[in-house]
Amino acid sequence: MHILVTGGAGYVGSVTVERLLEAGHQVTVLDDLSTGHAESVVEGATLVEGSFGDREAVAGLLRSAGIDAVLHCAAKSLVGESMVEPAIYYRHNVAGGVALLDAMRDAGVGRIVFSSTAAVYGVPEATPIPEDAVLRPINPYGESKRTFEGAMAWYGAAYGIRSVSLRYFNVAGASEVNGERHDPETHLIPNVLAAMGKARPLTLFGDDYPTPDGTPIRDYIHVLDLADAHLAALEATAPGDLRTDRALVCNLGSGGGFSVREVLAAAHRVTGTPVPHTVGPRREGDPAILVASIERAADVLGWRPRRSTLEEMIGSAWTWTARRTRDG
Repeated sequence: MHILVTGGAGYVGSVTVERLLEAGHQVTVLDDLSTGHAESVVEGATLVEGSFGDREAVAGLLRSAGIDAVLHCAAKSLVGESMVEPAIYYRHNVAGGVALLDAMRDAGVGRIVFSSTAAVYGVPEATPIPEDAVLRPINPYGESKRTFEGAMAWYGAAYGIRSVSLRYFNVAGASEVNGERHDPETHLIPNVLAAMGKARPLTLFGDDYPTPDGTPIRDYIHVLDLADAHLAALEATAPGDLRTDRALVCNLGSGGGFSVREVLAAAHRVTGTPVPHTVGPRREGDPAILVASIERAADVLGWRPRRSTLEEMIGSAWTWTARRTRDG
């Protein structure tokens, strides 16, 4: 396949590009480089700087490059920002996403995999969360992803576009080449690693939750496992594949969950350095446990996580961070 990866210069996208090339596919990356990094696009992939929301330009690219399928990783993804500036999220994630679907129609490309989010569930009634749980996002970010998932399903029903939406919580870890470098950084594991050796400790938001150690439990997925899932989902969109006769939705995760204190303890074991931290008040709206059921991905896509321990996730991130610091 020749695959267009939107957001392929970002964290998740760049690691998936590596995996797609390794599997023998041809890859073109479309990224506006507002948060991505051109140097993250590995040799063998073609980088095109631009917006996935530019219907005419994207349709032209799809035609000229001979694209067979699209992996849509590009998105605005800061929950706090979405609460303050929801217009950005509707304009980029929803309107831009629909422009991408229309460009695909214009160019006759009928296969798409969407890197979605488990934030579409909001605060679930039960965990592990199944894919048929009620979708009640509690912020514009999650709502924008839910809305685009709906658009893909209706475009599939009306225009025959085959789609897979992959919902997951926290991505962690690194490949040998690419790792996580967001600005601002809002994810726990990179902030845990950044707190080591610095005067400012990490803040734990609450230690009185109804969990074994009092801290919230969250689901994690290694970025390399996510890349494997993207590849499996792309293969499932092949014409005639019964798995995508209707829009397919699958959760991804590690198959369990880890508390904040378990993350800190694992980081200590991996690095040999304790994580300086303080305990603050709970953040409003934070549930005690968020873990997704991953059985559908196993049954339908044949995917299971192969790097599901905290030591593997934190260890690869630590190695990548140390190498990047050493090499400047």
